[in-house]
Amino acid sequence: MNNTTQNAPAARMGGHILVDQLVAHGVRHVFCVPGESYLAVLDGLHDHQIEVTVCRQEGGAAMMADAHGKLTGEPGICMVTRGPGAANALAGIHIAKQDSTPLILFVGQIERGMREREAFQEMDYRAVFGTQAKWVTEIDQVERIPELVARAFHVATSGRPGPVVIALPEDMLVETATVADAPLYRVPDAVPSEDQMQSIAERLAKARQPLAILGGSRWNEEAVARFQEFASAWKLPVAVQFRRQMLFPVDHPNFIGDIGLGGNPQLMQFVRDSDLILMVGGRFSEIPSQSYTLLDIPSPKQQLVHVHPDPSELNRVYIADEAVNVSPASFCSSLTKLPAPTQNVAWAGKLAEARASYEKWTDTSTIRHPGALQMAQVMQHLNEVLPADAIMCNGAGNYATWLHRFRRFTRYGTQLAPTSGSMGYGLPAAVGAKRLYPERTVVCMAGDGCFMMHGQEFATAVQYDLPIIVLIIDNGMYGTIRMHQERNYPGRISATTLKNPDFAAYAKAFGGHGERVETTEQFAPALERAIASGKPAILHCLLDPEAITPAQSLTAIREQALNA
Repeated sequence: MNNTTQNAPAARMGGHILVDQLVAHGVRHVFCVPGESYLAVLDGLHDHQIEVTVCRQEGGAAMMADAHGKLTGEPGICMVTRGPGAANALAGIHIAKQDSTPLILFVGQIERGMREREAFQEMDYRAVFGTQAKWVTEIDQVERIPELVARAFHVATSGRPGPVVIALPEDMLVETATVADAPLYRVPDAVPSEDQMQSIAERLAKARQPLAILGGSRWNEEAVARFQEFASAWKLPVAVQFRRQMLFPVDHPNFIGDIGLGGNPQLMQFVRDSDLILMVGGRFSEIPSQSYTLLDIPSPKQQLVHVHPDPSELNRVYIADEAVNVSPASFCSSLTKLPAPTQNVAWAGKLAEARASYEKWTDTSTIRHPGALQMAQVMQHLNEVLPADAIMCNGAGNYATWLHRFRRFTRYGTQLAPTSGSMGYGLPAAVGAKRLYPERTVVCMAGDGCFMMHGQEFATAVQYDLPIIVLIIDNGMYGTIRMHQERNYPGRISATTLKNPDFAAYAKAFGGHGERVETTEQFAPALERAIASGKPAILHCLLDPEAITPAQSLTAIREQALNA
């Protein structure tokens, strides 16, 4: 027998070939809701050491995969069945798109011979996901599984990362083929040119009030550390975009705040007054740009150096004076080429003022709002007792303002929050994070409306013995929408009131730990008992509906609107 025959791969069923590709590309976790449309893939998973997390709804599974992608930079893997399963997963795909998260969604599909008859749960996935995914495909030939899966990993991780959707016809998955596995994918990247780095140094040296704004994805722990060193050497003021607080430590003397919803007005003015913006990684989309008002479009009045891994994003909204087409990690590796200034920088005084403003803005001792449970004190206690590497997760709602404004983020890889503003994200993200890092503390903060969007995934936490801590901030309404109603249609409450269950009993019903918290004094001992329980836990925190923001009550917002 010759060597060619001896080394030829054995014939395998399509579902098994697909799983073998996941193994070849380093996949260790899969999040799924099972379906008969991809039984052959589930059978392939039976023979491998990939950890499979069985979820209770496809949206939750996709959000867990997104959380995995955010924390690792590797594609989160999600598997769902056709039709309704795919439709449920769309929320997670939208998050991955807007948040620039690498994710691959495998979707079961009808048999190839039944197409265009509206067969049971039939969908045209290219049409359904086409505007939300970087690439959507359907594998018609079993021999092409290695090729197309390898391409999916490349597309999901290269340039601006994002989601890829692959449809798997049921009959294709049970066919056999003799085909080799594809090699491990590699993420392509470039480095800034020497001319670009020299230009940045010259612009900084001439600046009156520069500002670095960090955002986007394709960061890592080393890149974050290198940017800190650069900022220290240049005494450069640094801000982060909406829900990207983990990109720069809040206790660093150069940090001046996050640019998002309900931000510090003095920070927004600092952006407007700057003469040089170094934007690294982010798109500076609607929320951080304050509805596209901080920078003029298309030509900002500030000099703009824009570092982004995708050329299609550069100069798309904001025309940059220096457009650098590299990832944040690559850019930060090149910052050593910029020697520290040899004299005092012109903006040192302004940095000190901006830092003082940030510290005042985040001082929990100055915040009081209606009700017996004071959220600023809750956040202060969390800062005191949680480890620095605790992973904080949230979805969308006014409750998140407390977390974003007052949590002392000091390390990379400690924040999971959707820049897309998707409700229901926090609990699935917490489950996904705890599956990935079981040794770390994981806390989910959710509003009452936000939690109920994917509250069933608490059962997943119990099933896999994942002792996450869930803080449900219950004010009996869709708070953000109610706030906007009072601003725009004061006193005319419509479709925002909620009647909630006993969430502590809910936790116990699933087999977890649950407690009700009505006052500030009750919170600390309840949290201690929840952690000590070793179980997934819910603290049902009752918040006065008037406490809608750290600065204003609902009544004050209504009266302001009526008197306008």
